[in-house]
Amino acid sequence: MRNSQSYKIPRKKINKEGLSNAFKLYKYIKPYKVEYITGMFFLLGSSLASLVFPKLLGELVNSGNEGRLYEDLNYIGLLLIITLVLQSTFSYFRTVLFVNVTEKSLASLRQHTYNHLIKLPLRFFEKRRVGELNSRISSDISLLQETMTTTLAEFIRQIIIIIGGISLLVITSVKLTLFMLAILPAISLLSVVFGRFIRRFSKQVQNEIADSNTIVEETLQGIQSVKTFTNEFFEISRYKKRTEEIAKIGMKSGRYNGAFSAFIILGLFGAMVAVIWKGAIFLSEGTIDAGELFSFVIYSGFIGGTIGGLASVYTRIQRFIGATEDLFEIFEEEEENISQIDCKIDPGDEIKGNIEFRNLIFAYPSRPDEEVLKNINLQIKENQLVALVGPSGSGKSTIASLLLQLYKSEDGQILFDGRKISEFQLSSLRYQISLVPQDIFLFGGTIHENIAYGKSNATDEEILEAATQANAMEFIDRFPDKLDTVVGERGTQLSGGQRQRIAIARAVLKNPKILILDEATSSLDSESERLVQDALEKLMKGRTSVVIAHRLSTIRKADQIFVVEKGELIEQGTHEELMRKKEGIYRNLSELQYTG
Repeated sequence: MRNSQSYKIPRKKINKEGLSNAFKLYKYIKPYKVEYITGMFFLLGSSLASLVFPKLLGELVNSGNEGRLYEDLNYIGLLLIITLVLQSTFSYFRTVLFVNVTEKSLASLRQHTYNHLIKLPLRFFEKRRVGELNSRISSDISLLQETMTTTLAEFIRQIIIIIGGISLLVITSVKLTLFMLAILPAISLLSVVFGRFIRRFSKQVQNEIADSNTIVEETLQGIQSVKTFTNEFFEISRYKKRTEEIAKIGMKSGRYNGAFSAFIILGLFGAMVAVIWKGAIFLSEGTIDAGELFSFVIYSGFIGGTIGGLASVYTRIQRFIGATEDLFEIFEEEEENISQIDCKIDPGDEIKGNIEFRNLIFAYPSRPDEEVLKNINLQIKENQLVALVGPSGSGKSTIASLLLQLYKSEDGQILFDGRKISEFQLSSLRYQISLVPQDIFLFGGTIHENIAYGKSNATDEEILEAATQANAMEFIDRFPDKLDTVVGERGTQLSGGQRQRIAIARAVLKNPKILILDEATSSLDSESERLVQDALEKLMKGRTSVVIAHRLSTIRKADQIFVVEKGELIEQGTHEELMRKKEGIYRNLSELQYTG
């Protein structure tokens, strides 16, 4: 079954390189910098307002002790109300602005990531799983964005409270401040150490969730295989095992988080008790009054709680650094040199249909030591119908992939109309080539949308004409919704022959200069094959056609037949020429099929 290893967020330390990568992401916030800076202003105002409360409450206590409570009550009460209104107003606008920036930049980052992914070459997707890449776009980018906005804002707020609070404490009592600072750093240091220890459990939960999401995505995409192999309960068991692992790790993480919270509470309250004890001594000595001690204790609680919260912020930043490095690993992958095609090809990129392979050698990037094609030399003339035949795994489909530049060969040359393939713009070249494969992929929309995929700006009349030429209207007219019939996930609502004709209609609409048919009729019944073959014959007229076929009866009229075996071009010629070879591979294959 599947490899259980997932694309994980690694454990990363905060270092210079990680921070450098992280700050590169702030370009997605830059377009909204006015809102972001305004949010920072309200954050500053809210934080400073929170520091005023303990001071005013201390003044209130002193007024009571000095017998001035009645005179000062209204004045201090008014200041407290004003401070409260300001703080709540600033908090509201801070929250709204940061949420706006978060959502906008999150959308921008996701769009950039998706745009980059879809431009990457096919070899990249052979190394990555769709479920894992989807997880990067969804959960991990959400993590990044939360840290880029909310976590940073929280960090700044905490720094303001710590610096401002300590400054006010120093003004209130230097001796008591020094005593407090002798206690809190030790608690903070232990908090950071404890936070590092429990961080790995949250990472494990995230990795296990990514694994479970991959199981769900794969089984739902391959639901037909699951059911035909009666593996429903196998998949249920597999998913159950994964989710139970998540629960176990989550519960273990919960125990450590509970212990961490208990430690913070114990440390903070212990520190406050110590500060009150020491303050009471100073109060009895007359070096501090009751109001100042009251304010001091509240400030100490503020600062202690804030320092304890820094451990959580630190943990989130570490996760952020890890996710950032993963994201930049994807961003560093080189994109294909593609461009927007508006159904118009630059005259310099137009091809007539002449194809030549010169000394072509190719090995897949995942298997560099295994040559799939070995010194291939062949020529295909404009408007010719040529066939590639040979045993499975001989390299026929690889030739088709190289024509579309889904892969690139390092050795040898591919030429179109006598020009090297590298001289053509990649998107223009692919736009002039159509591939009709054996395994047709249809999107989950309507028949109309799937045919229109061949030409995005096609009119309804063009789509109808393409469907007619592909013999697809024969079954489309039987559906109540006609062209608006939904085909289902991957086209599961249609038969194999129906999907093939939709694919042919798509190719008709594209009107390519070169047509590649890769086993297009090999899995169809006789009636479907007749309709599909008739549609293909219409489509092949007036263009260069490369047919990859197992059924040799379908390619007897080919202008040239190339026989490939173990990556080498063994024979070539017309059907009659190859049948005259007594020990020829093509003749043997043909006689075997005829006998069968």
